[in-house]
Amino acid sequence: MPKSFEELPVWQKARELVNYTYGLTGNNLFSRDFSLVDQIRRASASVMSNIAEGFERGSNAEFIHFLYIAKGSAGEVRTQLYIALDQNYISDTEFRKGYNLSKDISGQLSGFIDYLKSSRMKGEKFNVKHKSWREEVEDFTKQFNIQNSRFKKE
Repeated sequence: MPKSFEELPVWQKARELVNYTYGLTGNNLFSRDFSLVDQIRRASASVMSNIAEGFERGSNAEFIHFLYIAKGSAGEVRTQLYIALDQNYISDTEFRKGYNLSKDISGQLSGFIDYLKSSRMKGEKFNVKHKSWREEVEDFTKQFNIQNSRFKKE
């Protein structure tokens, strides 16, 4: 597991989406639709932010929760791209690039969520060093003063 959210490929892709949407919304015609500009920028930033916030929470359950929120925001970006396309604020090529970025992020988030759900790891705040089977037996033998154990180190 990466040591920071910045190392996560899905966060890096979300950062790319944010930069792309900010670039798109800065063009002349699009930039005049203040509410749509604000909405698409917030949604794209939400993808990136929720991945980071979930990662920093330190538990898989919370991380998964925030990844689902990020996934929802990626879907919101796609919807707003459709609106921008329908209003002729962006070209079909610009739409396709943003759509593909957002769709890729959604897929990565789904895969990551599935991985975390099936993982035995609970998260760093639950990180407990587990003893090996051999260490468990040695502790057990010490506890009951069992002599001549074949697991006892000489």
